[in-house]
Amino acid sequence: MSPELTGKMAAKAAAAAAVKPATRAYVTFLAGDGDYWKGVVGLAKGLRKVGSAYPLVVAHLPDVPESHRRILVSQGCILREIEPVYPPENQTQFAMAYYVINYSKLRIWEFVEYERMVYLDADIQVFENIDGLFELEKGYFYAVMDCFCEKTWSHTPQYRIGYCQQCPDKVAWPEATAELGPPPSLYFNAGMFVHEPSVATAKALLDTLRVTPPTPFAEQDFLNMFFRDQYRPIPNVYNLVLAMLWRHPENVQLEKVKVVHYCAAGSKPWRFTGKEANMDREDINALVKKWWDIYNDETLDLKGLPSLSPDDDDEVEAVAKKPLRAALAEAGTVKYVTAPSAA
Repeated sequence: MSPELTGKMAAKAAAAAAVKPATRAYVTFLAGDGDYWKGVVGLAKGLRKVGSAYPLVVAHLPDVPESHRRILVSQGCILREIEPVYPPENQTQFAMAYYVINYSKLRIWEFVEYERMVYLDADIQVFENIDGLFELEKGYFYAVMDCFCEKTWSHTPQYRIGYCQQCPDKVAWPEATAELGPPPSLYFNAGMFVHEPSVATAKALLDTLRVTPPTPFAEQDFLNMFFRDQYRPIPNVYNLVLAMLWRHPENVQLEKVKVVHYCAAGSKPWRFTGKEANMDREDINALVKKWWDIYNDETLDLKGLPSLSPDDDDEVEAVAKKPLRAALAEAGTVKYVTAPSAA
């Protein structure tokens, strides 16, 4: 695993930004008229709080409402409308039904005006400056290793035998058999990664997708397959998947975490009730509060939220109360397959 990036690298990134600020950027993805725009606003304000030298680009589908777009622009986001990307149709059961739309994230490789980008899901918050990631050696795909212990992995042999790459010595992968085969390759969580936009790579991704059957974790599985030979792990301080707190607490030093990924069921701060499994934990509640402290900090607004008409304001409040899956379904542009409920 790569060593933690140093302050010297971060300083080098800041110096580079002063010379070529437009060649690097953070990027996130947004679809539908649901409430994920709140996550993007929180992320934009979080990057501003830690003094990032680079802008936040929002790759969004055409179904994102104009009222939401105006809010994001008011927070300094650079909006890039993209066309949806769909996998070949089959009977795959995705771990979560809305994962199918996440293949559209592949469009960010088309943003060739940037030499390098750091992708962050909209349910991520940045609590320390991570600009140093732009200084990692080029030619590789950087991301944090995932955990296989949650129920959403129940379809996999890793889950069935209790194997996890976060603690490979706890349950060793058995000798190769016809059923299990060799040990799996290192597998990353695609909620955060460092990539280099390229016309050639963008074309190769889409061409490969057309002949690749979908799998339960959608674009995450696909990216792991595509970048298997280029993948280099980075420390989990750059993408703390919340399940690590109860699955592998020995691998987490919370005081050193720079990036938190609110991807566990019930952990989205803007929907948080504390009623779902593990959401009553003290550390979870503290992390949710930290997100809200940033979101509600008016001093981090670029120029304040735009004035909305009463109709627009009602629209924003209404969609904020709808689950993402329902919001995307109403958008009418997403093709769905059946999926079990995630844990």
